[in-house]
Amino acid sequence: MAASNASPELLVVMVNGATPDQTEHVVARLNAVGADARVSRGREATVIGAIGEREVLAELPLEGFPGVDRVVPILKPYKLVSREFAPDPTVIDVDGRKVGDGWFGLIAGPCTVEYREQTLETARAVAAAGATWLRGGAFKPRTSPYTFQGLGLDGLQVLKEAREETGLPIVTELLDPRHTEDVLEVADVVQIGARNMQNFLLLAEVGRIDKPVLLKRGPSASVEELLMAAEYVAKEGNERIILCERGIKTFERSLRYTLDLGAVAVLKEETHLPVIVDPSHAAGRRALVLPLAKAAAAVGADGIIVEAHPRPEEALCDGPQLIPTADFAEFAREVTEVVALTGKTIG
Repeated sequence: MAASNASPELLVVMVNGATPDQTEHVVARLNAVGADARVSRGREATVIGAIGEREVLAELPLEGFPGVDRVVPILKPYKLVSREFAPDPTVIDVDGRKVGDGWFGLIAGPCTVEYREQTLETARAVAAAGATWLRGGAFKPRTSPYTFQGLGLDGLQVLKEAREETGLPIVTELLDPRHTEDVLEVADVVQIGARNMQNFLLLAEVGRIDKPVLLKRGPSASVEELLMAAEYVAKEGNERIILCERGIKTFERSLRYTLDLGAVAVLKEETHLPVIVDPSHAAGRRALVLPLAKAAAAVGADGIIVEAHPRPEEALCDGPQLIPTADFAEFAREVTEVVALTGKTIG
């Protein structure tokens, strides 16, 4: 459905067993008064988000329509991504590899595509260890303008080769709307990094694409601000969004960032979207990545995204936090044991 400037104001919850004709009748009546509708079909019931002016919608006798159980207002400022709108968890499926609900994503790869063999060696290692998606940065936002910014378009071609060899779907970051076409040619999942979480033009851009979006929480952003950023994407029509907790800035200096695992639990209550964790950027130190990854799985995260490298001491970016590829199989095994205890399956 085309994006609308209005937001869903009401939820029309259909009775369990409502027929498709009854649902279509409600949608048609909403359209007749100039409102739009987004239909979410869950395991228990179908829910219709009524989009338009609340005063106009209030004049419709929706609760008396055949098949309608109840009509409730959406109270959250984030509408489309709220669990009110879609009570059932969203599952993101990329070529049969899933994240969300009972599926746990083990996303791994190099922080940055430095050169061809480094990336391919990493891709082979994480694939052999059971990773489900391959991460890798072709374009890298860096604090200093003098540090390595990634290989750009050449890096995308290396990632494409890695996908062809390993079969792993690619997660890579989009920094600039001008690169959208090039990134989409390679990426199976488009990442919006923490520094761009509130780049609203970029959020709208990925809201119009037909691929999942991995949205990282900004280092100074609240949970509500992350959800509102996701709403920018969903509002444009793309509701295949994965949220990522990657640590926030606090007064604590023993870690690179403070990993907010409480936010994972809150997000699982507030939204139907999958929630994953990046323990690498939060830790900043290799020894802490595994404990934080286990904690993420234990608290209910739907996956982790971690960084690996054949020779971390030679890495051009984030060397101290990179997991050596020689150790990645054991890392994956230990995380998988915790995932199994939560009742989830590696996707």
